[in-house]
Amino acid sequence: MRTLWLALCALARLWPGTLAGCAEAGRCCPGRDPACFARGWRLDRVYGTCFCDQACLLTGDCCFDYARACPARPCIVGEWSPWSGCAEQCKPTARVRRRRVRQEPQNGGAPCPPLEERAGCLEYSTLQGQDCGHTFVPAFITTSAFNKERTRQVASPQWSTDTQDPGYCMEFKTESLTHHCAMENRPLTRWMQYLREGYTVCVDCQPPAMNSVSLRCSGDGLDSDGNQTLHWQAIGNPRCQGTWKKVRRVDQCSCPAVHSFIFI
Repeated sequence: MRTLWLALCALARLWPGTLAGCAEAGRCCPGRDPACFARGWRLDRVYGTCFCDQACLLTGDCCFDYARACPARPCIVGEWSPWSGCAEQCKPTARVRRRRVRQEPQNGGAPCPPLEERAGCLEYSTLQGQDCGHTFVPAFITTSAFNKERTRQVASPQWSTDTQDPGYCMEFKTESLTHHCAMENRPLTRWMQYLREGYTVCVDCQPPAMNSVSLRCSGDGLDSDGNQTLHWQAIGNPRCQGTWKKVRRVDQCSCPAVHSFIFI
C-alpha cells in the first residue's frame, strides 16, 4: 500500500489534477451513497470514478485517499449510570443502567457497544416500608458478585446497619435445569451458563435476603432430609430454573467462584 501511495504521489507531480480523490472533492459519506464519488485513482489501480462513502470499503471502489481523507472514528460512549431500583417491589424483577453515545461511529469505525444492561433483583420492602419478599417457595439465586453491591445498600428496613449476622452457606447438588440457562450470553447474566446438572454449588445466605426473625433465607431447603427435590430460579431470566437437593449447611461457602451464588 505504501508503494502504491508513493507511486501516486509521483504521478501527481508529473500530471497535477490526475489524483483528485475524496480530499479534493471534499467528500466523506456514511453508508452506501452512489452520489458520493470523485474522479481519480481507485485502490484497485483503476482510474475513473471512485467513491468516498463508507460502503466502498466493502465494494473495493474507494478513492486512493479514502483512508486518509475519511479516517475511521469509533463510537465513544459515556460512563454507566447508577443502577435503577427494582422495577417492582416484593417480586423478582429487573434493575437497569444505561449510558449515552458521545460520538457516533464514522467511516467504518467500531460500532457502539450495548447502551443498556439489565440484571435481576428483588426488593424486600414495599414503598410503605413493610417487609416482604420472603414468601417465595423456590430459591431465587444470582451470582455471588451481586453481594458486593448489595452490602452497600439498605435493602430491608428490618435490618439495621448495626446488624452483624454471619449468615450461612447451603450446598446443593443440581438435579436438572432448563436449556435457557446455557443460552444466556448477556454480560450480567452470563453466570447462568455455569449451572450444570450433577455439580455441587454453594449458595450464600446473607442479609437482606435472610429474614430478620427466622434468620433464614427463603427456599434454603434447610428442613429437607437431603432426598427432597427442591426448586430454584435464576434472577434475571425466569426461564432459567431447575431442581437440586440439599447436601449440607456450612458456615462459609468454599465452592469455585463460577459455582458460588447467593439467595436473593
